[in-house]
Amino acid sequence: MASSTFLSLSSTISRLHLYPKLWLPFALTSVNSPRQKAHQQLRLMCSPLGSSSIHISASKPALSPSHCRAISNGDDLVVLGIETSCDDTAAAVVRSNGEILSQVVSSQADLLAQYGGVAPKMAEEAHAKVIDKVVQDALDKAKIAETDLSAVAVTIGPGLSLCLRVGVQKARNLAGRFTKPIVGVHHMEAHALVARLVKQELEFPFLVLLISGGHNLLILARDLGQYVQLGTAIDDAIGEAYDKTAKWLGLDMRRSGGPAIEELAREVQTPMKQHKDCNFSYAGLKTQVRLAIESKKINVEIPLSFSSVEDRCSRADIAASFQRVAVLHLEERCERAIDWAMNIEPSIKHLVVSGGVASNQYVRARLDEVVKRKSLQLVCPPPSLCTDNGVMVAWTGIEHFRMGRFDPPPPADEPEDVVYDLRPRWPLGEEYDKGRSEARSLRRARVHPSLTSIIQASLQQQH
Repeated sequence: MASSTFLSLSSTISRLHLYPKLWLPFALTSVNSPRQKAHQQLRLMCSPLGSSSIHISASKPALSPSHCRAISNGDDLVVLGIETSCDDTAAAVVRSNGEILSQVVSSQADLLAQYGGVAPKMAEEAHAKVIDKVVQDALDKAKIAETDLSAVAVTIGPGLSLCLRVGVQKARNLAGRFTKPIVGVHHMEAHALVARLVKQELEFPFLVLLISGGHNLLILARDLGQYVQLGTAIDDAIGEAYDKTAKWLGLDMRRSGGPAIEELAREVQTPMKQHKDCNFSYAGLKTQVRLAIESKKINVEIPLSFSSVEDRCSRADIAASFQRVAVLHLEERCERAIDWAMNIEPSIKHLVVSGGVASNQYVRARLDEVVKRKSLQLVCPPPSLCTDNGVMVAWTGIEHFRMGRFDPPPPADEPEDVVYDLRPRWPLGEEYDKGRSEARSLRRARVHPSLTSIIQASLQQQH
């Protein structure tokens, strides 16, 4: 199956800059159908893309990025990272020695509070208003000019297409004007790899739990660009469940739902306990929360700060119960994932926990107990690097740039009808056989090939 997939991918690999060669011809695909002659569009590639994905099991990859010739020892790289995948506009400048020269984040907290979550069109407009200032502030705080950059890295997926486009457009404009290479970055890989900036002795392989508003992922990181998906969310992610629960309880959403729910939980039934895999489900728990709110006759139109003592206690009780059950679900899945991962890679020593929900101290404390029972070490980036940020994008750009995975500078004057290659639904790794979910498989329409499958195919073509 892998060989047939490789053949289907091979026609596109020559247009991808995933192998250690400098300044390859930049990929442009013109749309010239009869109906579109008057409105020609250019499709621009700033990251890997293929037409299908491959399926893997526990066997070791035949080829690994570590076998590639690195283009540089990376000692003097300076990379600008730009992140606009969801509701934060972020930019940062990072050196390849791990020094963070600057970090700037513009939050959309007021919009979150107003709409009770992310409104894509409003989020796009908010990004567009501040992106120039955020990037310039990052450069100014780093005390460098655009000409001093080695490359520009930008998130191209997964995320909201409208939001991703703002960051990609800014990155390409800047890279084009100053003739800088550009690196397209996978958002979830960036969350995972930022741990290697924080703890530079962290070596592959390691296990990763990525938990955020839109994602729950358990990933075995075998090497740079080589990931096995052990588990994922089959419906709602934990961060989305936190946000919805906080909204239904009438809590302050300006810092998102997670920080608003902090109380210790009561014992209730754990979701999906009968499923012996590593997948996540929070839809049922959300239903339980709504039923509990209705049974206690809580009027969420009344802000928490104006509620009675009895009403406040009821809300806190529900919030505490929700958090305990939500995190217990994480604990159970992580324990099983550690067992699976150690069967595949017995040398694993670390569990990396990253993503916005990883800044929750209760989550960290509970998962620390899990890894101690398994004789592993927990690695958590500081809270400022758990939520969406430019540092993780810049660092991931550095890691891939060292391996020669980047695009040459875009044209300085790209046409107005450019269609950017964005990946709103882009898997990070290939599914592990035992972790496959039939429920999840029904939701795979319009999903790009995984980052892992594309890199494996490009490496096979080299050899």
